Amino acid sequence: MGPCFRVPPLFCVPRQYGDDVDGLPEWMWPPRAEGWVAEDLDTLVEAPKHTELIDGVLVFRQPLRVWHNAIRTQLQQALIEQAPHAADVAWGMTIRLDEYSRTEPDLLVTTAPLDFDRTWFAPEDVLLVIEVISAESAHRDRTVKLRKYAEAGIPHYWIVEEENSAPVVHVYELDGPTKAYAPAGIVRGVLDRPVPFPLRVDLDSLIPRRP
Repeated sequence: MGPCFRVPPLFCVPRQYGDDVDGLPEWMWPPRAEGWVAEDLDTLVEAPKHTELIDGVLVFRQPLRVWHNAIRTQLQQALIEQAPHAADVAWGMTIRLDEYSRTEPDLLVTTAPLDFDRTWFAPEDVLLVIEVISAESAHRDRTVKLRKYAEAGIPHYWIVEEENSAPVVHVYELDGPTKAYAPAGIVRGVLDRPVPFPLRVDLDSLIPRRP
């Protein structure tokens, strides 16, 4: 198999067509037949920022909209203000879900010990993962990541959708025996949750407004 990468969509280019298919740079070719592994992201310096790895395939994210960035920033602040002392709220960090998958959610809450050299978190140290939907990530967030976060054992997953410019949160909780997420509600207005820690967020207040 040749290089597989999402820009999106997925491209798999057979080796027999040569190393310079449509001008692809050499670094886009996977270093092994089965594709990239999680540790490759630490040395793949040519890849764009926020590159993810899903099932051995590189995923390149498109630039964020102002709405997306604002909602993520405001929600991060709300989580920081209400999270327990033993938990940290992070963005721009990856989770090593398995040997061939390392994703970068919009936000995560972790209980991992502080390590300034860390580049990824293990699923067992993650309490909550949050993805803010964008047009190019919608399918991954609603299906692929929904499955993979559950299989990795992450107990809580929120998907933030846009509805008339307001955020709507789809809440999922992990059902341990089945290793699958169960829907726990679709929240508009005020998000009031007892888990993974007591949390109350006025979702409408997250919308960026100018005076």
